[in-house]
Amino acid sequence: MEYTQLGRTGLSVGRIVLGTMNFGPRTDENDSHAIMDAALDAGVNLFDTANVYGEAEDRGRTEKIIGSWFAEGGGRRDKVVLATKVFGSMAAPGAEAQWPNRSRLSALNIRRSVDESLQRLRTDHIDVYQFHHVDRDTPWEEIWQAMDVLVQQGKILYVGSSNHAGWHIAQANETARRLGTYGLVSEQCLYNLAERRAEMEVIPAARAYGLGVIPWGPLGGGLLGGVIRRAQETGRSADALANSAVRDRVQAYEDVVDKYGLAPGEVALAWLLAQPGITGPIIGPRTAGQLESALRAVELELPEELLASLEEIFPGPGPAPEAFAW
Repeated sequence: MEYTQLGRTGLSVGRIVLGTMNFGPRTDENDSHAIMDAALDAGVNLFDTANVYGEAEDRGRTEKIIGSWFAEGGGRRDKVVLATKVFGSMAAPGAEAQWPNRSRLSALNIRRSVDESLQRLRTDHIDVYQFHHVDRDTPWEEIWQAMDVLVQQGKILYVGSSNHAGWHIAQANETARRLGTYGLVSEQCLYNLAERRAEMEVIPAARAYGLGVIPWGPLGGGLLGGVIRRAQETGRSADALANSAVRDRVQAYEDVVDKYGLAPGEVALAWLLAQPGITGPIIGPRTAGQLESALRAVELELPEELLASLEEIFPGPGPAPEAFAW
């Protein structure tokens, strides 16, 4: 495993990030434990989750699975850089009593949510506590005051964001600077070969403020993982390719990757790892085999000719403001 610093921090993290959203809904507890064991054995040390992950009626289930794995001992917790998130409501869908202040980023909900996550995770601290989404109703001064209290209490070490626009990152860290606190150290954003809008402002803002970028959805919901090839092999239709223009681009992608004898999913991950400012993509394996495939991407160096071909198939949006101003 290759390691890099998480943004401007001194924290070393692996270049592949283990996402756990499938733990519970798609992968049972025993298999989830096996995947985490394999990831740790391979040197993956940044594990990402969220308080709301789990079945719709059992939000928090994923954190509980991670917590039961930590409880097995063997130094697991000390080896893992643990990241979880706060924002979404923990109430089951359709729950009769949806009390206020049980979601978003008020100081009250942050305080309550971190304690509940710590209990489910069976740990005394969270290494990177992340805002799952933007809260337009809560001022950054309140948010940073709540985070500073948690740092002082030893419950969290760093603060990250997810799904924030470039100007939110700037606003958050300028407020932190004014208050004399550390600010955001990472941003999780949707970013892959087929979805490159983050290059316009989110990634430049993150780099300017020293945030590590952790892309989610690196395979575009399976679009970049060999969807056409699998459909041909299994005889099933590829529903994600109903749009003919998208299908043509994906076909061109699979053709050029096949020309080099490479696996589409591994190329998509390797492309992300070659982009400036990227800490490492989040992978969400449902099986140990999917984890092994993702790990191979770390050592994969893409030829310049292949990179040029990928740029032609999936061109980026260009930098802001030039991309839309002139």
